[in-house]
Amino acid sequence: QVQLVESGGGLVQAGGSLRLSCAASGRTFSSYTMGWFRQAPGKEREFVAVIGRLAFNKYYADSVKGRFTVSRDNAKNTVNLQMNSLNVEDTAVYYCAATTRGIYLNESIYEYWGQGTQVTVSS
Repeated sequence: QVQLVESGGGLVQAGGSLRLSCAASGRTFSSYTMGWFRQAPGKEREFVAVIGRLAFNKYYADSVKGRFTVSRDNAKNTVNLQMNSLNVEDTAVYYCAATTRGIYLNESIYEYWGQGTQVTVSS
């Protein structure tokens, strides 16, 4: 099992940047594909980004491509989401998630979830 704790959320003006981090417990962090998802008020949770176990493979939602960058440090058991050029539509609770099942964009595949961190972008 793995426990996930997100941090780095907050309030930022449109056009600004935030860096989210997700710290994982356990000794087998490198066994997990790590995903980032978000849920805006009144909307379903949606895929944001995913990074493979050794960081060779990364995929992004079209809405964040070119603005967000996912990375991981297996030595530190962390995965990060650098978010640039934020806009109001990026306001959501952001979750990191882990799965041993390979790279998937579907949230139902992910076995472990953090509690989420709020990102609010003001206009």
